[in-house]
Amino acid sequence: QEQLVESGGGLVQSGGSLRLSCVASGFTSELYAIGWFRQAPGNERQGVSCIDTSDVTTHFLDSVKGRFTVSRDNAKNTIYLQMNNPRPEDTGVYYCAAAWGSGCPRWKYEFWGQGTPVTVSA
Repeated sequence: QEQLVESGGGLVQSGGSLRLSCVASGFTSELYAIGWFRQAPGNERQGVSCIDTSDVTTHFLDSVKGRFTVSRDNAKNTIYLQMNNPRPEDTGVYYCAAAWGSGCPRWKYEFWGQGTPVTVSA
């Protein structure tokens, strides 16, 4: 059974750093584009960043460019979201999702994780 499990969330101070992990099981994640999404309380879920099967990153949010990095370790079937210099507006539950195929779609993802909460204090 295909599964994605996020971890690494927690409380971080503005200007610090945090690394989220997304562990895939039941499928070979390197054959999928992996997207990161977030949902703040009272807000709709929004796409953050994505890494495609060629390890090219797409940032869906201009506000994370230069601060967030996506990478993958295929041997561990794990994808990471490195959050540097986070801001309070980055607070939310972060989800990873897998999309079959090479590119990074905006919303068409086959599998979703349960999310890990991130709180950025000022």
